[in-house]
Amino acid sequence: MMKKLILYLLPLLFVISCKPGGGRNSGLSAPDSVLNQGALEVSGQAMNEIIENISSPVEIAALMKRVGAPFSNKYLATTDNVSNFNTAYQQAFNLGIYGADLGYLNMYNKTSSVLNYLTAIKKLSDDVQVGQFFDFTTLKRLATNNQNLDSLMYISVHSFNQMDKYLRENKRGNLSALIIAGAYIEGLYLATQVAKERDFEDLTDRIGEQKTILGYLMIILKNYSSDPYFAKLIASMEELNASYADVKITYETGEPQAVEKDGMLTIVQKDVSIVHINKEQLNGIIAVTEKVRNDLISL
Repeated sequence: MMKKLILYLLPLLFVISCKPGGGRNSGLSAPDSVLNQGALEVSGQAMNEIIENISSPVEIAALMKRVGAPFSNKYLATTDNVSNFNTAYQQAFNLGIYGADLGYLNMYNKTSSVLNYLTAIKKLSDDVQVGQFFDFTTLKRLATNNQNLDSLMYISVHSFNQMDKYLRENKRGNLSALIIAGAYIEGLYLATQVAKERDFEDLTDRIGEQKTILGYLMIILKNYSSDPYFAKLIASMEELNASYADVKITYETGEPQAVEKDGMLTIVQKDVSIVHINKEQLNGIIAVTEKVRNDLISL
């Protein structure tokens, strides 16, 4: 049993609106009969809330470094086959994969390898027509200067945020969802590979918390389930979801606090999440994550 202090500013609200008018559904989940229609669009506000609740690969990499996990090249997806990604689906999903790997490399200051991933990300972002948001020249310069790690990480994250916003605003939210899914699965893969080799309690805690976060991601993906590519992706992700079936997460209510945010007084509810996960459950998640990740990067 592990505990982690987390902040809840507001309950996560999902708003799903029909494109040609119609009604709305809200709540933490929607019936499969609604999600599977494929004619629904997750609102920008709801998508932002979901994205903010999906652990950043950079955060996971920072946790791995903080607990003392050594760097390993063997965890990373190869960039040798980037030219083999011929569809927009493959390009978007693996853009997310490489983005997570870039965060891992940046966190461990592995500048000698960063350029390969920057080059791969540049190619894929151009392929899906969002390369205008990727400042390759600046990132390449920063990657060769060990003193600019913070700037490199900031610009990298900002570039991906801009890509995501552009895709959603231009009715290409399916590709945005794939980038998010790729980054999520690679971040989880990196964490579970470390946990496979050595026991870190904080890392196990973070892996267990992904049960809730995976549920958020599935809401996005199931909105596109009528697409054959997404149907295969969802089937793989359901395997991962099933591996979390016996993991339990409970909450203890803390005292609310008043904090200032953007010049306004905001009430912040401090709660403690308690993740109940044993070694057998963790090993199951590790095994399924490895299988699903390796299947998906070749989908």
